[in-house]
Amino acid sequence: MAKPEAEEITTEVVLVKEPEEAHDQHHHPYAFHVSGPRNVAAPNWRELINSSWKDTNYKRTVIACFIQAVYLLELDRQENRTEENALAAKWWVPFKYKLAQTLIDERDGSIFGAILEWDRSAAMADLILMRPSGAPRAVLTLRGTLLKSPTARRDIEDDLRFLAWESLKGSVRFKVALEALKSVADRYGSNNVCIAGHSLGAGFALQVGKALAKEGIYVETHLFNPPSVSLAMSLRNMGEKAGFAWKRFKSMLPMSSETQVSSDAGEKTLGLGLKNWVPQLKNYGVGLGKWVPHLYVNNSDYICCSYTHPEGTEENNTGKENVGLTNGQVAAKLFVKSKGKQKFLEAHGLEQWWSDDLELQQAVHNSKLINMQLKSLYSLPAPQQTQGKAP
Repeated sequence: MAKPEAEEITTEVVLVKEPEEAHDQHHHPYAFHVSGPRNVAAPNWRELINSSWKDTNYKRTVIACFIQAVYLLELDRQENRTEENALAAKWWVPFKYKLAQTLIDERDGSIFGAILEWDRSAAMADLILMRPSGAPRAVLTLRGTLLKSPTARRDIEDDLRFLAWESLKGSVRFKVALEALKSVADRYGSNNVCIAGHSLGAGFALQVGKALAKEGIYVETHLFNPPSVSLAMSLRNMGEKAGFAWKRFKSMLPMSSETQVSSDAGEKTLGLGLKNWVPQLKNYGVGLGKWVPHLYVNNSDYICCSYTHPEGTEENNTGKENVGLTNGQVAAKLFVKSKGKQKFLEAHGLEQWWSDDLELQQAVHNSKLINMQLKSLYSLPAPQQTQGKAP
């Protein structure tokens, strides 16, 4: 009986192709492992002894990452990313925070801000039994302008609003952000909350933080590349023809009744000369030392570089009243990055604030522009510090 012929054994190699979306997420330029910080470790049990949040560089880096997450929340929304391939969460999860709330612009449905809260469950899983000293219980972060068609119109509208009126109170975003910050400050206590923003978001953060400070509620504030008003000031001080063009320009911009007058009581900013912008500091009060925003600016960024302009030299100030701060009061902490001449996009970008080679110097605090922004706080009611229990 003949033996059956040996069966041919063939091996089929099956290549499993990774889904395009997963591949895109892995190599996306905004993925945390691609463009995020390299020199910041995730919290661990040692945080119980020595908190990384006490390091100002660590705090600046993490908060900048939180702001980047807000940009990505909106991009995830625009690109219809799912929970599996979304980019934003990777920017807060390593630091043991979670998304508690998104802030939505009702005009276009875009995400312009978010509230991130300390994730106690995630921390406990890594044997971090309590929130590290200096780590905020909640962080309200606000993004800047996104030049993408779904949201660019409203972003630019608010940019122009600030340019024209030096106030963002007429924007729906101001109201939403203020209510959100008041809510978390009331829930956790203002000492356990901070607000931060980049570019246009920094403009909102400054004015929202200032609005609360005027009520005696002081929230830690971090402003990255905050917009200045120097361009508007320059246009105002041009000749009569330019002044007429300026009024025509402003009349084309949307505004509410809140922006038809100065946003701060006692500030008459429209139509004044440059000399009237110098703050009168004679009657400053308790708020000046209580609310001290942190400003991070780059000298090559023309949007924010005017914050580094000093009030004036000692020689120029001789014999003048109310020119600088006295009695050790500090209006703001100004951190300046000076790295030679840079291109605008690099100098205005958020990524620089967590880069490995970042070198900062703390500048003088008697900046003319800072004093102008904060002059309405120099006389305040008694503080109304909110009380809250932190787990």
